[in-house]
Amino acid sequence: MSQYRHLSTVDPEFAVIANQFPRDALEHDVVALREKQRQSNSILQEYLKPRLPRESELRVIDHKVPVENGEITVRSLVPSATAEGKTFPLLVWFHGGGFILGDLDMDDYRLRILCVELQLSIVNVEYRLAPEHRYPVSWNDSYSATKWAVDNALLLSASLDKGFIVAGLSAGANISGYIAHRARDDPFFSKTPLTGHVMQVPPVLNPEAPEVEKYGAELLSMEQNKDGPVLTREGIFNFTRITGIPKDDRIFSVLLQPSHAGIPPLYVQINGLDPLRDEGLLYAKLVEEAGVKTRVDIYPGVPHGFNYFVPQIKAAIKADRDLDEGIKWLLSLANDSDSLG
Repeated sequence: MSQYRHLSTVDPEFAVIANQFPRDALEHDVVALREKQRQSNSILQEYLKPRLPRESELRVIDHKVPVENGEITVRSLVPSATAEGKTFPLLVWFHGGGFILGDLDMDDYRLRILCVELQLSIVNVEYRLAPEHRYPVSWNDSYSATKWAVDNALLLSASLDKGFIVAGLSAGANISGYIAHRARDDPFFSKTPLTGHVMQVPPVLNPEAPEVEKYGAELLSMEQNKDGPVLTREGIFNFTRITGIPKDDRIFSVLLQPSHAGIPPLYVQINGLDPLRDEGLLYAKLVEEAGVKTRVDIYPGVPHGFNYFVPQIKAAIKADRDLDEGIKWLLSLANDSDSLG
């Protein structure tokens, strides 16, 4: 994938402030990382605040969901129905943060906007995190929350026939891909299959997996973009080790699933200055080759998660707009039965 090297050329608008960005590999203290994550959230929230819908435009409720050895919280966001009994497509969201960071508030403002502007019923999942809860807890919690959403569609004013999408950013994108594969083979979802999945800047392959060597010629971004900013190669190793992901796993390493055939249509966003760039592109290629409708948007010269820090630059505004369009595209396929399967 040397043809993608040009995507690492720094975006001119981003270049002005690139040196101000953190590099996660320099910080191994999980508590400190979580505090930095909350600080970056405040930047995005301040930017999005003028676009927030009025409280009367949606219903926001936190629910407790039972999971193995405990419970988690999910937040439901439902548009205020103009007519009694109105229902909406369902989107289940998983936040990012390398499986060690993140919470319900991380994407809360953005999801409120999506809920109202796209008229979606949204379930925002706060899965448990490492190192307190190591692999595969985050994935199993998220899967349980997705099944809970199906069982409680009436409570959520959701009609899964109108669209049933799982989505997430970074770690959450990985969870989305995992659920897309697992739900395909689970009889529980036979009558309510997923109709799409969204993966923003996804990790899909353990950097210590034996198969990395097999795909070496197609995974050059891990070296090209190893020093960040934001996400570094060392940081990726750090996150996977804290989480306790085995080198031979097939949960995190969704790229290595035996087959991608039959999973729901995919919309993926990839950043050119991200170490994860090439594995995301390879995943999209393999999924499309398996016969799955796939749509990819690429943002040259910007790093992993850049929009949380500089949401005002053109690339971030475009990525935000593209996400809306990607979700609309998946919803259009959900209403065309010939497009699924």
